[in-house]
Amino acid sequence: MKDISSDLLAVQSLVPILAHTTAEGTGLGVDLAGFDGALMIAHVGQSGDTLAAGLKWTVQFQENTEDTAGTYADIAAADLLGGANAVVIDDAAEDEVVVQRGYKGSKRWLRILCTQTGTHTNGTPLSAVIVKGRPFHAPTA
Repeated sequence: MKDISSDLLAVQSLVPILAHTTAEGTGLGVDLAGFDGALMIAHVGQSGDTLAAGLKWTVQFQENTEDTAGTYADIAAADLLGGANAVVIDDAAEDEVVVQRGYKGSKRWLRILCTQTGTHTNGTPLSAVIVKGRPFHAPTA
């Protein structure tokens, strides 16, 4: 059997939006209670602005013990699978990308944060999903 859907649950962290600011790029916290793993996925579309060192987006993966605004912290490299945290998108050749990281840390809450640098007049499409895996009780749906 090739079914993995019974062991996974996708939860939206950042509703698809044409983002201009960090506030619009701040994903909601996703609770990992009942699960022992996660895959975090950010989707960055084609920017309407000319990206450069002073006009960019940074995709960050964050964790916390509770879902309290202002207390999330970047996930340490030792707890990420698939690459470094803080992926910088500052060139047209770098947008229109899906950035994903596996999580092997111990915190209960995760979120994806897209931070803007500079004034983004036309905006960039952003969205994020966290796929919870390794459920304590399956099937998940």
